[in-house]
Amino acid sequence: MRGYTRASALGPIAEVVEGRGGSIERVFRSVDLPLALLDNPEMALPLQEQFRLLSAAGRETGDAFFGATLGREVKAAKLSDFGRWIGEAPTLAGSIDRANRCLNRYLQTATDLTLRVRGDRACWSIGFLDPGGDGRFQNELLGVSYLIDAVRFYAGPGWRPAMVHATCAGRAEAAALERVFGAPVRHGARVSAVEFDLSLLAAPGPQTRRAEGGGGPELPLARGPAGEVAALAAIALLEGQPRIDWAAGKLGMSRRSLQRVLDREGVSFRGVLDGMLRDRALEMVRAGVVPLTDIAQRLGYSDAAHFSRAFRRWTGTTPSEVRARAAAGRLRRPQ
Repeated sequence: MRGYTRASALGPIAEVVEGRGGSIERVFRSVDLPLALLDNPEMALPLQEQFRLLSAAGRETGDAFFGATLGREVKAAKLSDFGRWIGEAPTLAGSIDRANRCLNRYLQTATDLTLRVRGDRACWSIGFLDPGGDGRFQNELLGVSYLIDAVRFYAGPGWRPAMVHATCAGRAEAAALERVFGAPVRHGARVSAVEFDLSLLAAPGPQTRRAEGGGGPELPLARGPAGEVAALAAIALLEGQPRIDWAAGKLGMSRRSLQRVLDREGVSFRGVLDGMLRDRALEMVRAGVVPLTDIAQRLGYSDAAHFSRAFRRWTGTTPSEVRARAAAGRLRRPQ
């Protein structure tokens, strides 16, 4: 199963790219993803697409260590409710425990957080189980930057790691990263990690804490090829209906291969897409906020008439009738 993350994990990528004279539109266009992802932080994003985005952002800005640069701008509390929740633990040890236990449920799947103790030092590592490829190194830099920020939240703003473990191959890259992190960097690591004094695990949090709870809505898992296509379709629907060739390319397949895989599951690309369109249309129609003509346009229909015909095929009724019933139900509820 492929790894997924929330779009919120991209952090302030637009600000960093454009602050260095680059174009965030060009970055997203180069990896064929909708820019509207930045306005939908809770949306599930395939982890490999985050890898590609970070790689493209590095090329756009000419920054070989863009993931680390971005990580300096990101605060863990910005990583949706999950980031705020881990920062509300009473101590750093509690925060790390929350992150290690729940990262895969709330923020990012196919990722392994591990805390190890070596003498008087603690070593907190982040490993990505997704094969990755292009952009994986940038994502590793971003991941270890999140760990550094999470520790600094408890240790204080002036804290620096005792050692950063990086997967880069040579001493020259390690030296460059030392200037970014402001700490010694050990190159050639199997996974990225941060070392710090063991006593910091008892450091208390600096803010008022809420009661023990969860890290926000759970990240839905895309199970099987049909689930993966549905997750991609949800992203594409931010700017129009997806094409099967686009989805196949994102999954590293040919169109014919994807069709065969879906056939074995007893579904079709059109069937998966219709399910996504139906659910999104019902949600927007019932909400009663967006005009029906705008809903049709947002879902990739050429006009309202085409949308209405598709809606009747899905539900047996028209968008206007569903919207009227939803409005009547809201009026009948006690205030």
